[in-house]
Amino acid sequence: MVANASSGGGPAGPLNPQALSPEDVARILTASGWKPVTVDMIRDDIDDGAPVNADGTINLVVYAAWLVREISRAD
Repeated sequence: MVANASSGGGPAGPLNPQALSPEDVARILTASGWKPVTVDMIRDDIDDGAPVNADGTINLVVYAAWLVREISRAD
């Protein structure tokens, strides 16, 4: 697992996909995708209505579902 201090995992703790920082989301999506994703892109999505938890973290599954819905609206 990837070390994560910003989402509650200590230096050797695992990521919690239900509570990720925008930095962690950008890092995960960049590592798993074909296009780099920046923190600014994640923050722009939040400004455009992407769901966040009460503490400002992001549930990766909920965010991915929101992205799919947004992409389908653009078509």
